Amino acid sequence: MTENVDDILTLLPARLKAARRAQGLSLEAVANLSGVSRSMVSQIERGESSPTIATLWNLTRALQVDFAGLLDNSESRDRIEVLRDDDVPSIENMGEGCLIRILSPPEDAGGHEVYDIRLNSGGALNSQPHGRGTVEHLTVLEGQVLLSSGDARDSLIAGDTARYAADVPHAITANAGAARVFLIVKNA
Repeated sequence: MTENVDDILTLLPARLKAARRAQGLSLEAVANLSGVSRSMVSQIERGESSPTIATLWNLTRALQVDFAGLLDNSESRDRIEVLRDDDVPSIENMGEGCLIRILSPPEDAGGHEVYDIRLNSGGALNSQPHGRGTVEHLTVLEGQVLLSSGDARDSLIAGDTARYAADVPHAITANAGAARVFLIVKNA
């Protein structure tokens, strides 16, 4: 473990923020779980406040991280971060007859997003325009889909990949049975 108090104070904000993001928790959620106010959690993460031992203990318990490991200064390059199938966040209430599994880390939202989308027969994901310059990259893993982007339309089968503007109305529809696609959204 690191010995220098200044090192600890330098490492702590980023490590706490990384632990919170790894759990997919908002500042509000951490505050509720730890009993530490949202504003205090935010100040600690920004390095604007040094937590007491009791506060740090409450935060580490809420974030399910090891107190000593949080302050460990050793390199952590040799590790694999795994999100098991049952733990992958998913959205079922967007679109019709589709399940959207979010594969990218929460901190990538709004930048480079990755999704596994499973469509029932006739299922569709109709999307409003994203931010200007946003592009989507879609690969059909199973089945067949009808893809539209603005006025352009194309039919894709398993193995096909399409790149298209997503700053216009666009849709993915399983038009010939169930389908599964891999989608990368690259926001400008």
